[in-house]
Amino acid sequence: MLAEIITIGDEILIGQIVDTNSAWIAQQLNAIGIRVKQISSVSDDAAHIVNALNEAKTRADIILMTGGLGPTKDDITKTTLAAYFGVGFVQDKDALENVSRIFARFNRPLLEVNIKQADVPENCEVILNKNGTAPGMWFDHEGKVYVSMPGVPHEMMYMMEETVIPKLKNTFILPSIVHKTILTVGEGESFLAEKIADIESALPSHIKLAYLPKLGSVRLRLSAFGQNEAALQNEVDIYATQLVNRIGKNVVTDKDVPIEKAILDEMAAQGLTLSVAESCTGGYISHLYTQHPGSSKVFLGGAVSYAYELKESILGVTNETLWKYGAVSEQTVVEMVEGALRNFKSDYAIAVTGIAGPDGGTDDKPVGTVWIAVANSKKTFAHKFVFGKKRMQNIERTAITAMGMLINLMRENRPQA
Repeated sequence: MLAEIITIGDEILIGQIVDTNSAWIAQQLNAIGIRVKQISSVSDDAAHIVNALNEAKTRADIILMTGGLGPTKDDITKTTLAAYFGVGFVQDKDALENVSRIFARFNRPLLEVNIKQADVPENCEVILNKNGTAPGMWFDHEGKVYVSMPGVPHEMMYMMEETVIPKLKNTFILPSIVHKTILTVGEGESFLAEKIADIESALPSHIKLAYLPKLGSVRLRLSAFGQNEAALQNEVDIYATQLVNRIGKNVVTDKDVPIEKAILDEMAAQGLTLSVAESCTGGYISHLYTQHPGSSKVFLGGAVSYAYELKESILGVTNETLWKYGAVSEQTVVEMVEGALRNFKSDYAIAVTGIAGPDGGTDDKPVGTVWIAVANSKKTFAHKFVFGKKRMQNIERTAITAMGMLINLMRENRPQA
């Protein structure tokens, strides 16, 4: 069963907003065994929308649309769909009651333009919007299913979860799909591919391996399609074990979580704590940890110490070290990480200092030069990296690399079973 996702709105095409709807919808469809064939974004133009629909129906069984259902003149999706299917409009009683209830709750007058939102193409099945005024619409037409939903993310999400996904599952006989994700750090995509080439070649046709690289890490995703979910899960687990054993120390986790969450989970299981001393990352590492619920069980906090004075006063880096070797040096990062460990009383610590760019580099310390250190009470390890010239990429790569170093140190000290 194939689906296509179409997002509608000029604001997407000019970059005013980022289309997060498509990625989220694709995840939900994939989880129930519906494979997305294509994702596209189109403007608020009737001819453009019609062309997208005509193309989509040649590729997919299910066409999901978001956007263009509001009360203003630029919201033309509903009228375009009525014209596309060659039907008129009817006023839906439940949709009108929903709009009236929302405006009454906020003690606001119900305008004619708002009443019009209850008018829907006469061949659709209305999907009530419990979180907004624009109803969704389900169309069965010439063997294809078309679903139109609001572009407001939370409205669309509730509609998908409460109505669209259950209805799709009841309408179609869907295959089972099983995913297994392996997160790796410290090895590039091409090197991983070479290392596991024979395992990948031995995969049966119903199991696919995808490489999902990011700065400093690669996720490997096994996906199996079939009818027997238990058998698929068993097969995927066997191949995942082979991959983990082959890749070895570069494996962070076999769960589909980001690297910082894997660290939090592993440290929480061992009752360990972590602190940070950040300079060039400016709090980014702390943000990555604290975005996860329950992070306070592990993450104690730390210091964002850009200035020499803060490196001295908060972390205990000596004035002599800073002026003799500079802030971006092995000596400084070691004193930073050991100061964090000592002053914040954590079991482990990370420290980073570098030149994120785009300026500030020198001949011996060009932009992208970063020193990273990790430590526990028994060992401190520091390493120099030279990344690139892009500031945000340097910050992200520093964070991921530091976490990879932390994992290696943690596993050196993992209790033996």
